[in-house]
Amino acid sequence: MAPAPPIDAHVRLDTHPTHPSAVLAVLTGSQARITHTGLEAAGWTVVAENVLVLVRIDHEEPYWAKDAATHLAAEGTTVEITPRLQEAMDEEWTWASYPMPRCTRSEIRQISNEAQKIHDDIRHGRLLIHAHAHDGHTTVAVGTYLGRNGKSVYLHGEDHLRQIADTFDSPAQALVAFEKVHAADMRPGPAPLTDTERAAAEARAPLALTAAKPEPAHPEPETVPAYAADAGDHDALLDAFLDAHGDWERWRTWDDDSTVANHESLTLRALFDHEAQGRDTKWTLAAYETPVSERLWHATVAASTPAEIVLAVLNSAAGESAWGPAASLTETTITQATRPLADAGWKQTIEGHYIRWEAPGEEAAGIQFDAFAAGQRPSSVLPTWTVWGGNAVHQPTWALELSAHFPTPLLQDIAFELAGGHGIRTVRPAPPEGPALRTVQAGVSPAPPAPRLSNRGR
Repeated sequence: MAPAPPIDAHVRLDTHPTHPSAVLAVLTGSQARITHTGLEAAGWTVVAENVLVLVRIDHEEPYWAKDAATHLAAEGTTVEITPRLQEAMDEEWTWASYPMPRCTRSEIRQISNEAQKIHDDIRHGRLLIHAHAHDGHTTVAVGTYLGRNGKSVYLHGEDHLRQIADTFDSPAQALVAFEKVHAADMRPGPAPLTDTERAAAEARAPLALTAAKPEPAHPEPETVPAYAADAGDHDALLDAFLDAHGDWERWRTWDDDSTVANHESLTLRALFDHEAQGRDTKWTLAAYETPVSERLWHATVAASTPAEIVLAVLNSAAGESAWGPAASLTETTITQATRPLADAGWKQTIEGHYIRWEAPGEEAAGIQFDAFAAGQRPSSVLPTWTVWGGNAVHQPTWALELSAHFPTPLLQDIAFELAGGHGIRTVRPAPPEGPALRTVQAGVSPAPPAPRLSNRGR
């Protein structure tokens, strides 16, 4: 079939400014109404004049936006897709710990699309929910499709896992059957919105579009020590790391704000928080002797940490030195790990059970060793090593916190980057806001092991 002749309609598809996976369509052209009608029929919601949003409870918006773009182009509409949305469209991911692990990616998408239809039917009033309950594992409900010959249904599950588990000839029959099983927990009407449903509703709210303001002039970048450099784009670091190391895989978690980078051995993993900012934890790395054992060591990296330091941590963690815990910490191993700092003229001081190495010059940075924490279990939240930059160790601009038994070679790699690495800084960082780093006393409860993931996916 020949493609339709072009029409005077242009659609620009882009990611939503606040909702992680939603997609915006901005329409222009004298015949934009044709495209507008087609998108509304496909489930897009109007949020401003000539602006529509596609928001789903299964986070599959980029896939369905790509499908819409194909149909619009075939109908003669000019379609523009922004690079960041195109990247999301090209990404293939799999839910970690998906409750139906035998399903293929296509089958998972089909199941979640059926759940999306149920959600839309409830939202638009086509499916009236009579009652709901909790069966001990998830939400269940009973309702009736409105209109002639509307069937009554028993629903099981939430969000993208909601399914029609049974059908009935009448609402009375459905309610009697539902009450028989869930009388004790039965509540009238629909269940409260889930977090996912609430976020989707917020993304469909009217969008206030403001005129673009000119970008302020950027200051000239300067070359500075690695520990004083800009944080850079940690998301890009994650992508580059996974591209460069084929034995590591990308996992999606139930929380759309997080990604897990997992080594194929299932004994090394990094949890990445896309939303973390400032001194919030951006990366959490952990190593295990076996996929089901307690962790050998762990480390956290703040979102404000310079890219050069993060890259040194990741590249070192991907090497052979990351396997297994460090040797016993002695004066010799501590000296070996911090030798790059001593060779670079960093000042060493001892205060109580702390040993610190601080950078010379105007830029503040250092490493602190806590002799008391060194004797704790690997799962303890008390950091044995604190690597920091800016201001002071108790309230730094950025920080790494490393557990007891953190491998000495990895620490030495970090020390090498601190002592000799360089990076780019465009804006001198302001003093950090908020509370200082925590001080944990003896007797603190150890942190739980990281969750075990069982479903692979790239």
